[in-house]
Amino acid sequence: MSLAHQISEAIERPPLAARAWNLARIAGAAFLAFWGLVGLGLLIYLVRKWNPELFATYAPQYMKGLWITIQLVAISIFFGALLSIPIAYGRMSKNRIASSLAYAYVYFFRGTPLLAQTFLIYYGVGSFRPQLEAIGLWGILREAWYCGIIAFSLNTAAYQAEILRGAIQSIPLGQWEGAAALGLNKWQTMRKIIAPQALIVALRPYGNELILMIKGSAIVSIITVYDLMGETRRAFSRSFDFQTYIWAAIIYLAIVEVLRRAIDWLELKITKHLIR
Repeated sequence: MSLAHQISEAIERPPLAARAWNLARIAGAAFLAFWGLVGLGLLIYLVRKWNPELFATYAPQYMKGLWITIQLVAISIFFGALLSIPIAYGRMSKNRIASSLAYAYVYFFRGTPLLAQTFLIYYGVGSFRPQLEAIGLWGILREAWYCGIIAFSLNTAAYQAEILRGAIQSIPLGQWEGAAALGLNKWQTMRKIIAPQALIVALRPYGNELILMIKGSAIVSIITVYDLMGETRRAFSRSFDFQTYIWAAIIYLAIVEVLRRAIDWLELKITKHLIR
């Protein structure tokens, strides 16, 4: 232990001032207490209405639906990430045509509801059946599963493109200039200098987008895809038991919490060098 550290430990620090119970603090405590009571009420309801037969009947279906949800989101995020790269490049391009097209894409998919986009693809594609049959795509696009993936991929690509663009542009220009002075080309600069720094900036927004996609994936249940919400709707239509929706909400909440903690852990890992 250094001398400076010993001296700082020996200095008696004044106690922290007590926080006053102002209006904002009272309102926050009341809000937390309200939701705590709501959660307690739901827990009591589930305990009192516990139905082992209902659980045994529909739990396997819920697991199948959960697997469909995970697949849908993972595939959509992957293809959306691939598509976001040229869109982000177009947004940053000095070419007016490329930047305008990329801006129009982002503006449309961020400015319209995901539900409307899903309906446009699921119901709108049927209007072009002869043309799609002529090029051999009707066999794929007539399936609700593929329509959901296309809609989700196109939607998340717009958001991921803006996340990527913002993260790259947040890196100071001096980083590019310093890399050029060292003789690095643009690809080497992006891969070794800009991308690692941009990843730190983009991690939280990417995590938020993933969580939003998990929750938004329930939309595909409307177009006959039996994901987690689709199985929940089917369970309720057969049992008329409201707790089927409560269990679905708990599963979604658990997924989001796992993702949130995973993002926290990853952020801690990639920012170790920034901790003093």
